[in-house]
Order: sequence, then C-alpha cells, then structure tokens
Amino acid sequence: MMTRLAAALILAPSLAGAAETELASRIERVTVYPDGAVVTRMGKAELLQGASQIVLRGLPATIDPASIRVEGKGNGAFAVGAVDVRLTPGEARPVLDAVIEGKLKALREEKEVLAGRAASIEAKRATIERFAQIGPDKLGPDGKALPVADWPAVFDAIGTSLVKVHEELRGVRARTSDVDAEIAALERAQPQTLRTGAPKRDIAIAVEATAPVAAEFAVTYRVGGAGWTPQYEARLTTGSGTAKPAIDLVRRAELRQRTGEDWSDIALTLSTTRSAGGTRAPDLPPMQVMFFEPPAIYESRQRFGAAPAAPAPMAAARAKAEADAESTQKVARSVAAEIQTAQVEASAYQASFQVPGRVSIPQDGSSKTVVLSQNKVEPTLSARVTPELEETAYLEAAFTHEEVAALLPGTVALHRDGTYIGRGRLGLVAPGDKVELGFGADDKLKVSRAPVRRRENEPTWLGQTRTDLREFRTVVKSLHAQPVKVTVTERIPFSESTAITVETIAAQTTPPTEKQVGDKRGVSAWTFDLAPGTEKEIKVSYRIKWPGDREVTYAPQPASASSQRTGN
Repeated sequence: MMTRLAAALILAPSLAGAAETELASRIERVTVYPDGAVVTRMGKAELLQGASQIVLRGLPATIDPASIRVEGKGNGAFAVGAVDVRLTPGEARPVLDAVIEGKLKALREEKEVLAGRAASIEAKRATIERFAQIGPDKLGPDGKALPVADWPAVFDAIGTSLVKVHEELRGVRARTSDVDAEIAALERAQPQTLRTGAPKRDIAIAVEATAPVAAEFAVTYRVGGAGWTPQYEARLTTGSGTAKPAIDLVRRAELRQRTGEDWSDIALTLSTTRSAGGTRAPDLPPMQVMFFEPPAIYESRQRFGAAPAAPAPMAAARAKAEADAESTQKVARSVAAEIQTAQVEASAYQASFQVPGRVSIPQDGSSKTVVLSQNKVEPTLSARVTPELEETAYLEAAFTHEEVAALLPGTVALHRDGTYIGRGRLGLVAPGDKVELGFGADDKLKVSRAPVRRRENEPTWLGQTRTDLREFRTVVKSLHAQPVKVTVTERIPFSESTAITVETIAAQTTPPTEKQVGDKRGVSAWTFDLAPGTEKEIKVSYRIKWPGDREVTYAPQPASASSQRTGN
C-alpha cells in the first residue's frame, strides 16, 4: 500500500535514542523567484522497524527553517514525525566570485563618476541662475548698463543654457538610476559568502514504521542567493504599402544563483512572486513659477565643492559592443530554428513559467538566460515631439498587453526594421494595460521652435505690478510619403501663490487637444494627423504677473509616479 504524508515543521530536540540513516538525495526541481528560490530534493531510504531518523546532511546554511516541508510515500505504512534542523560546521573552502565582484566594482566606479558629473552640472546651473539675477543695467562694460537692444540676446542665452543644463542633468540621473538597478540585481544574486568553516544545515526527519519499508521522500526548502531578472527584446517592423506595422516581443529571464549547491539537470520554474525609466522623446516636467529666495551661503559652497569628473565611456562602449554582436548574428539558413518557450500558468496574483526540458545552473554566479514567451502584436505608430527640450521627433509604438502574465520591470532591447537602436526600459505592465515604446528619432519629421516675442515691464513706482509676456511658435513638417500621427507637448508655468498669476492668451495660443497631460500641471498636448509634405504650426502664449518689489524664479517639478508612461 502506498502512503503519502505531509509533515509540518516542528523544531523539536534531536531524538538521540533513535537510529539514524543518511538520506542520499538529488535536486529534482527548483522554483526561482526574483529574490530567492524553493528547492525540492528527492531521496530513497530503507526504513527499519520501529522509530528512526532519516538525515539529509550538508545542505546550505541559508535555508529558511520555517519553509521546510517533508512528504513521503512507500510500499508500507509509516509515520513522519518531528523535523529537526541542525546547524553543523561545514567544509573549509573559500568561495570567490570574480565575475560578479568585477561587475559590481565597475558599476560602483561608474556611479561615483556619475555623482561627480551631477555635482558639476548642479554647480553650473547655480552659476547660470546667479547670473540671471543680475540686471541688464550692470552687464555692460565696466559695470555700465547693457544697451536695451542686447537684452533679448542675454535672456535667450540664459534660457538656452538652463534648458541644456537641465537635459544634461536628466540624462545623468537616468543613467544613475539604471546603474543602481544593475547593482541591486547583482547584489541579490550574491549568496552569503562561504568562508573557511562556514556552517551547514542537517535536516533530521523522525519516522516510525511497523515493519521495514522502502520509502521515498521529497524535502522542500527556501534558500537565498538566487534570483532572476526579466529582459525583453522588441523588434519593430514599420510596414510598407499594405503591410501593417508589427512588433515581435520576446520575454526572457536572466538567472543567477550562489546558494552553495549545484542545480544540475533540474526541472525549472520561474515565478513572478517575491518570496522574501534616450530612445524616446524626453519627458517634459511641469514648471512652477515662485518668488525667488536667495540660497544660504553654506549651501552655495556645498554645491560648488565637487570637482568636475570626466564622463565614463562605458555606456558608449557597451552600446557599440551590442551593435557589433547584433550584426554578426545574421547567419544565412534555409530553415529558421524554432524557439522553445515556457509554459505559463497565471492566477489572480502571480504567474509561473515552466521552462521546457531539464536545466543546469552552476553555483558560481554566472548568468543563464531562458526564453519565457514570444508574441507578435500590431502596434499603433505615432511621433512625439518635445520642442522646448529637443527639436526632434521620436517614433513611438503603442499596443495593449494581452498576455495572461504581467510584464515585470526590466530592460528592453529595441530594433527598428532590422537595425538595433538602443535599450529602453519597461515598467510594470498588467494584462490589459497600454505599452508605449520609443524607437528612436524620426528623421522625416522636421521640427523647429522659436520665440515669437517677449515683453517684460519694469516697475516705475512702488507697488506696481510686473508682467512677463512670452510667445513661442513650433512648426512640424512631414517628409513622409504617408500620413503620420504627431503629438507635441508644451508647458506653461503654473503658480501656487495667489500673488503670482499666470494667464494663457487664447488669441495667440493654438487650442490643445489635451489641456493637461495626466496630472502634470501646465503641460498640454496637441495631437494631429500630418499629411505628406504638409506642416502644422502651434503657438503658445502666456503672461505672468507678480508684485514689482519681488523676484520670481522658475523651478521644474518632478512628475509623480502615476503620470509616468509605461515604456522606456
């Protein structure tokens, strides 16, 4: 008779009077989570009549004792009792992971370089802002007044410099965020370092049989030092003639483990459950106008304390290596190889991917990549322009995620019509959510933006109101042979002070199709279809009023998490 029993974990004292039999076992299957793994070992033992103990020796010390579960079956009746978890001295052997340590060292050095660049850019911005506070009446030779005819050039130079500095700072912060994510992923993959004499775990299982029994046991436990990170590849075919645009979206998983035991020829499952942000147009943040408050002296000194650092060439070298690798992979063949994908099981709260076949993953921390899914979707193509920051149109592809499993945050390699164009990033995408991916600059859309006029009055008596009138003109011209959908985003400063009023001049402003983009105050969008060879003009005009005895400053506000678009 076959008997199957599940024993709850009971941390009981060792049964010293019972005979012990060592259980020879092998790892049969592993479920890997983003921050850990659950291992199932299978073993056989001949049980003696009466009470005895079955012992698994030399297991990793990182086992979570509360996660241990024991199941047994045999050709006769027997009972499983207490499970005793023992901490024993391990073998004296050092473990060195030069691969992960080298990557972490390089990433940390790059992070230090980026911090230096950010501090340098902040110092540059502070200098420009202080220069902007000097009136034109003191900018001429020998401190004399600057001719009125030269004032617009000074204002434009200050504005252009601030926009450029802001864009440089945005790029440095974006790369710093990516570096932090890579460091966190590598640190999660590292196990607790095994030093000489590192302890191990023994699991002793109390059993009792009325007669000798040939039994099989399955012991399941959770360990740290393992994890997987999602990676994606999006290949866009823009289509021509009657062919519709399409995206081949491949979902992959990169695995690493340093648990202290080799996973050889195992059944592998990946779970999205946790057991323990340019290739597109820059994102335009809202801008708030407020009264200027001079910074404290010690803050100014602190902002100028860091010395400029040379930019790291790592990102450019990595992009070149990926492009070279992509070009060498185009090998002529008569029949395309079939890509094996995982079988997905999705529930209301998680998804699991059963990797086909048997897999081996060494414990040295080296990465292993498996394909989880591959799908073809039909996107909607459009172009997005942020002319205030960059006079370039970027191609975007949007589609609805219709798979049963959510897309976890990860990097995505982007290809357009067979050409690798760079890497982006996907945020968390639930089934039914919209995905927007940027596929690089659209050179067949010509964009120009210029100030039409600016008029600022100076108060001549006490209590007079100061005004600042600004008007800008953006023109988008299509060189495509087919109609294209274009979205232009512009911003008007907003104020939270009742003493500062911002007024949009409707007569000189093109009505937007979206007055406010998400929850970004002051950011509007104009979406239109542009026929071949035609152009579209967009005007924005506004007036700011504030008391004449005060100074105002403009501060870009970070976008909230709810307003971020899904994609890279």
